[in-house]
Amino acid sequence: MPGFRRGRVGLAAGLALLTTAASMAPVQAVPKRIILLRHGEKANATELCSVGQERAIALRDTYLGRSASNGSLLEGQTPAAFLAITLHTQETTAPSATSWGLPVHSYAVVPTGAGKTQLMNELTHATQVAAANVLENPAWDGRTVVMTWEHKHIANKGLERQNRGERVTLRQLLNLDQVAGVPATWPGTNYDYFWVIDYDDQSSTVPTGFEMVKQTYPAPFSSLPHNAWNTPLPSNFPASCQR
Repeated sequence: MPGFRRGRVGLAAGLALLTTAASMAPVQAVPKRIILLRHGEKANATELCSVGQERAIALRDTYLGRSASNGSLLEGQTPAAFLAITLHTQETTAPSATSWGLPVHSYAVVPTGAGKTQLMNELTHATQVAAANVLENPAWDGRTVVMTWEHKHIANKGLERQNRGERVTLRQLLNLDQVAGVPATWPGTNYDYFWVIDYDDQSSTVPTGFEMVKQTYPAPFSSLPHNAWNTPLPSNFPASCQR
């Protein structure tokens, strides 16, 4: 009988540990929609050029701001959050976020001159942290999140190949690699697209919908570069903007 009692105590303790572990497990909280885009055209390693600055205003006025003229992406919903990773992405998304009275959630990576490898490693780590937060934050559950990102960490087959066994791009981390039709790489020549990612099944982190939406703008923004996917920049692309 003493042995039986010890067995019952051990079973009770084990159940208590399992209950505690279950209560400590992260609660899945999946947004209904993620609007993913690249930053605007850049002048240098830290700033947008005049075209990129104009694109940031056009994004606010046309698609992402409180008074946007085209509500197709937001579908009448107030964004839960605006996320950014670099100075370029913060500058791009700030006008839209400010129009809603929202801060930009920054996973800041700033060039420090320490070298390309270190910068890429920092971008990778920040992207991993951001993606985990997006798929676990109860405040964003069932809502729309806007992510303005560095294009190689959106999707880049070369970067993924260099880091086999690790998930390093949003294409992988948001489980877009399990969805048909998602490009393997975001081209360096494209600043003018959205990736619209839907999670209609709130119990799963695998997207149920994906659409590429081309940015098109009325006057006074109609001169912004709007080349097709994976095609060269227009011949009149300003020399003041980096290619």
